[in-house]
Amino acid sequence: MFSKILIANRGEIACRVITTAKRMGIATVAVYSDADARAPFVKMADEAVCIGPAPAAESYLIPEKIIAACKETGAEAVHPGYGFLSERASFVEALEAENIAFIGPPAGAIAAMGDKIESKKLAKAAGVNVVPGFVGEIRDTDHAVEISNGIGYPVMMKASAGGGGKGMRLAWSEKDVREGFEATKREGLNSFGDDRVFIEKFIENPRHIEIQILGDKHGNVLYLNERECSIQRRHQKVVEEAPSPFVTPKMRKAMGEQCVALSKAVDYHSAGTVELIVSGADPTGESFFFLEMNTRLQVEHPVTEAITGVDLVEQMIRVAAGEALPMTQDDIGIDGWSIENRVYAEDPYRGFLPSTGRLVEYSPPVPGWTEDREVQGKMRRGVEHGAGSVRVDDGVFEGGEVSMFYDPMIAKLITWAPTREEAADLQIEALDSFRIKGLGHNVDFLSAIMQHPRFRAGELTTGFIAEEYPEGFTGAAVSDDFRRMLAAICAGNEFTWQARAQRISGQLDGMPDVPSEWLVKLGDTRHEVVLGEGHAVVDGERVDGNCNWLPGMKEAIATTSPDGEGGERYGLIVERSGNHWIITTRGASHRALVVPLRLSEHESLMIEKVPPDLSKMLICPMPGMLVKLHVSAGEEVQPGQPLATVEAMKMENILRAEKEGTVAQINAEEGDSLAVDAVILELE
Repeated sequence: MFSKILIANRGEIACRVITTAKRMGIATVAVYSDADARAPFVKMADEAVCIGPAPAAESYLIPEKIIAACKETGAEAVHPGYGFLSERASFVEALEAENIAFIGPPAGAIAAMGDKIESKKLAKAAGVNVVPGFVGEIRDTDHAVEISNGIGYPVMMKASAGGGGKGMRLAWSEKDVREGFEATKREGLNSFGDDRVFIEKFIENPRHIEIQILGDKHGNVLYLNERECSIQRRHQKVVEEAPSPFVTPKMRKAMGEQCVALSKAVDYHSAGTVELIVSGADPTGESFFFLEMNTRLQVEHPVTEAITGVDLVEQMIRVAAGEALPMTQDDIGIDGWSIENRVYAEDPYRGFLPSTGRLVEYSPPVPGWTEDREVQGKMRRGVEHGAGSVRVDDGVFEGGEVSMFYDPMIAKLITWAPTREEAADLQIEALDSFRIKGLGHNVDFLSAIMQHPRFRAGELTTGFIAEEYPEGFTGAAVSDDFRRMLAAICAGNEFTWQARAQRISGQLDGMPDVPSEWLVKLGDTRHEVVLGEGHAVVDGERVDGNCNWLPGMKEAIATTSPDGEGGERYGLIVERSGNHWIITTRGASHRALVVPLRLSEHESLMIEKVPPDLSKMLICPMPGMLVKLHVSAGEEVQPGQPLATVEAMKMENILRAEKEGTVAQINAEEGDSLAVDAVILELE
């Protein structure tokens, strides 16, 4: 077994590998860029080596710097995590030349499967079903249009070396191909150093199913069941679960055996994932097609660990050291259900725009990797959550910064429970107490998905988000009963706040002189609330419940039980802003103005501030670089016309005109770094 390994990655996955290595008694070395000098993974490792400036192309993506760090520290092996150099065959070969072990598959398997074009050819030759498409060299945009017309729309354009949702464009027409082909090539070149693109038929109503593979150097290859990753946004996975609510035992066996055969065909060892697409329109569920093989550890590996009890990182290390797998296919079962939500630095209320900046507050529902904890395949059972368990995989800290140079994922929230419904309920409860301030995040959105009737029914496709939120996300749906409960909570908090103010000011003589009748203006609705003991009367209807909030508390618990014991439980994030209450729970933030009922007629006379008209300005919605200006001063534009392209988080975003007008002034040049809300151009 190795005595020291180096982790050629950053963030949560570096923390993940370090934690398992420590448990195995293996010393660890972290490598870091200037931007990550204070990151948790650097402190967690036994040794750390700086390898360059913040841009990945100048640090994490340079094999020579990784090898130099191994020599400097005496590391015998390298775990690549995911992304960066994890699927670069030349890196594996360079390590082997220096007698440094690679904790991953052999270079030949990476080369065979890492290239999406070549992997499809190999899969097809091995008798694996592949999606209809064109996997040869595409000369230019006109050739791409010709190919797409021949396949039939819709088609998907993909960068050959792509991954993580980058370098992908869906085209419904020839216009989409002409507009997106060059952008796909640029994203592939910028993110992966390879601008080759292939085009394939887009399967409508698709479900994204993947099979976890684990093999050793002795010819043993197993499949550790499936994960469903159908809920995606812009081809980036958002929610993953294991097992899939769609896959039958017969499908699971067929998929698993086919994926094992493919793995053996390329002499695969270590952990890997074969991604499949399944037609939701096929009632038998047996029409599945090979998409690609990821020759590395997946972001979503924890859900497989949760239902199988197998620590995949530990097995990767043992396989790299030459050990045989300690289990057979018959040993791999399914214990319960696990769901993972990816917590991203993005603003779902503003079209999911990337959000970078400082984590002014960061408080996960349970300790993440930065806290000492025992890591087990099935996580920690029975910790504050009844029969289930909660796990947070993170690599950030309060006061730290989410940088524009790397992926915007803040953390992964994983729950395990005996059933899918219980695992989803645990997600909702945990998300209620996941507190993040300082930048935009998608916690509300994730909670809304977990509560959505279609998700609860398991009726998933990769179009779930676009279909269920066609006009964007405005918060989780709220019932009338829930709104009345919120009104009661806000009125109760205001009562407590004012009673405390009287005590502080010395006005209190005996019982607080605070009214019990209130008007609560909650969004666009108004509610009359009369507070009682263990209940409130809201708009004439009794609402039983209890809230434990006291001044100074940022979090509170509300229950539907008068004494606070039993009943339905709600985690609240509570904030007072001016004379308003902001209560965040169950996937939405609710802003409420609470005034004594006797003053309600005065409240209705208050004048609301009208926001300025910004419709004539093209405002940069996220920090990024202005890649291209599509118009010039004096040019007339029409609604929907591309005006500018901004690159953020390695993704190109086309900004379009919202209304007809003439370009009056351009305030930025191509290549400029733009701040959020920067005015790119103005119309007249």
